[in-house]
Amino acid sequence: MGSSTSIIPAIRNFNRFYTKVLGLLDKQLLDSDFSLPEARVLYEIGNTEYCTAKLLTERLNMDAGYLSRMLKRFEKLGLIHRVPSEKDGRSFFLYLSSPGEETLSNLNTLSEEQIQNLVAGIPPLGQISIAKSMASIERELSNHATKDYVSIRTELKPGDIGMLIHMHGWIYAKECGYDHTFEGYVCKTFYDLLQTYSPDKDRFWLAEVNGEIVGSIAIIGHTQEKAQLRWFMLHPDARGMGLGSKLLQEAISYCRGQGFQFISLETTEDQKTAIRMYMKAGFKKLSEQETESWGKRHLEQTYLLNLRTIP
Repeated sequence: MGSSTSIIPAIRNFNRFYTKVLGLLDKQLLDSDFSLPEARVLYEIGNTEYCTAKLLTERLNMDAGYLSRMLKRFEKLGLIHRVPSEKDGRSFFLYLSSPGEETLSNLNTLSEEQIQNLVAGIPPLGQISIAKSMASIERELSNHATKDYVSIRTELKPGDIGMLIHMHGWIYAKECGYDHTFEGYVCKTFYDLLQTYSPDKDRFWLAEVNGEIVGSIAIIGHTQEKAQLRWFMLHPDARGMGLGSKLLQEAISYCRGQGFQFISLETTEDQKTAIRMYMKAGFKKLSEQETESWGKRHLEQTYLLNLRTIP
């Protein structure tokens, strides 16, 4: 509940702040004889095929009367012209004239100069951060559910292992209280794997959102009959949407296709959500032992899935 309510004042504060920024840009555009809404309309006409007044009112959420007056002004200035629709004589398509295209080009240049002036005092890394944050805001508000833009790949690329180590380090520290020695342990497991890694027997599934890894699972083939499930992890923001179950089922299906008879895994008792998923999929606990490592005492557990007994 806290995460859903805390965002409201943050968005309101940002909205008030950015409205001031837009007001500044609006004023600057007025100095060029065009307001920001007028510049937006010219941009849409110049970049939209079969543009109509109705489409503009819907796309820009603009009052029809206000838009009509604006279009009449553009026509008077010779910036646009209307072409009747061949299918519906009551409809007109809007096009920029040559002067209109030149005006739009000038406005685009002016807009770029204004934005450049706005961020001129910000260091390059800060500018990159702003651009990424704006893209993130647009992306998140444009997608109603994270699952709409999650992709899963199996190709292992340079940098992937480093990202997985990083995720293991901070997620397990935050959620389980593990110290830095756990990250060292994870580093060693990946190092050992990469000495013998082969796509013919080993497979990773990496879930991504816009190029950023948010989840993983892997199957490591040990013998013709036995494989091990490893590095099953989800970013906290990617949970609760069925992605974990999808990754687990992908891994199990792969093992069936490869002819593995058994899948083993090792975990700790504090991974309760993952353990419920394992048991639901048919894994059985073989053993557990108390140990003290990674800065705390816990139970290490071993589970096994017998694919010969699971339909």
